Amino acid sequence: MPYLFTSESVSEGHPDKVADQISDALIDNFLAYDTTSKVACETLVTTGQVVLAGEVKSEAYLDVQDIAREVIRKIGYTKSEYMFEANSCGILSAIHEQSPDINQGVVRKSPEEQGAGDQGMMFGYATRETENYMPLALDLAHKLLIELAALRRENKDIKYLRPDAKSQVTIEYSDDNKPVRIDTIVISTQHDDFDKDQQMLDKIKQDMINILIPRVKAQLKPELQGLFTDKITYHINPTGKFVIGGPHGDTGLTGRKIIVDTYGGKGAHGGGAFSGKDPSKVDRSAAYATRHIAKNLVAAGVCDEVLVQVSYAIGVAKPCGVFVDTYGTAKVGLNDGEIARKVEAVFDLRPYAIEQRLKLRNPIYAETAAYGHMGRESKVITKTFNAGKKSEKKVEVELFTWEKLDYVEKVKQAFGL
Repeated sequence: MPYLFTSESVSEGHPDKVADQISDALIDNFLAYDTTSKVACETLVTTGQVVLAGEVKSEAYLDVQDIAREVIRKIGYTKSEYMFEANSCGILSAIHEQSPDINQGVVRKSPEEQGAGDQGMMFGYATRETENYMPLALDLAHKLLIELAALRRENKDIKYLRPDAKSQVTIEYSDDNKPVRIDTIVISTQHDDFDKDQQMLDKIKQDMINILIPRVKAQLKPELQGLFTDKITYHINPTGKFVIGGPHGDTGLTGRKIIVDTYGGKGAHGGGAFSGKDPSKVDRSAAYATRHIAKNLVAAGVCDEVLVQVSYAIGVAKPCGVFVDTYGTAKVGLNDGEIARKVEAVFDLRPYAIEQRLKLRNPIYAETAAYGHMGRESKVITKTFNAGKKSEKKVEVELFTWEKLDYVEKVKQAFGL
């Protein structure tokens, strides 16, 4: 019988995402000046305060306060009434040197034998459900908030928006796992204070339905636009007033939005966060690698949906195991165990090989820290660090390399397609 599936997203101004973006900005700055940097950096944000903590092994010296303030400013926390503001918030750094016990397990005389930076299992997922091979509910939830942030920055059609926001999309599926319609959309957006609460709530609801939703629909293919019917249940700021938000309304921590960052509850998750970790930490690099594998498998026609797992022991280069689940959608006459063995033959999953294949030693991480690490557009850009200072540096980087379909032909050849 038909069923419902839900995914959520959070905006760049959500306190946990503020923390993620600061942590990843630090990663980028370390890598821009020393590509061999080993970093594990956590951020806590609360009313008027930012706390940085973590372990670093790097030749680079950073002004961490300046980096954190620039991130906060870019997000949009620039007014004192937010009770968390880029120029005035306090910033405490408790970043110290990485443990040599960890470093000895990662660094090897031969770079190819670099050990995994931690134990654990990582998952990648892909589905033919959308053009970017992502689950539809999550893709729509992200799009709603990306467009809401665009409206906030334009400050034209909607002028009361503040940075903090969340979205949630529930989709009804048919028996054969096809999306039939959108059942429910939830949007909670921080806003300026109003004199009359009910009028405020009514206006916000109408603006979300009449301005935001049409802008998102216009980005979609006709078949997806058809999922937006007049039977959608809308919950817009369902608790009512949402003036107090961001780090003032809720303390934020790095790594608390791992499902938003990945597949919205589809597939599986190994439990490790991404932001604040350099690519020697397989929590991050192997999650990107398995997404790359999953997406190329589906694009090559091996299956319509797939989950790929890889696992590691700390300090050991060779994975403990590779697992594949095609959910019964395989089209190659092989069982999932046989598919997994072919995957191991095509994709080198040693940490160093992943870093090289996906170009992960570049400063590419700030862009991942809001609106999902997966399903994004791979493109080449030039990033500037310490603009206007003596230490200014420009770096050309390729973003979201794990989203490239550059292994489709290799996969087809391996599977005889």
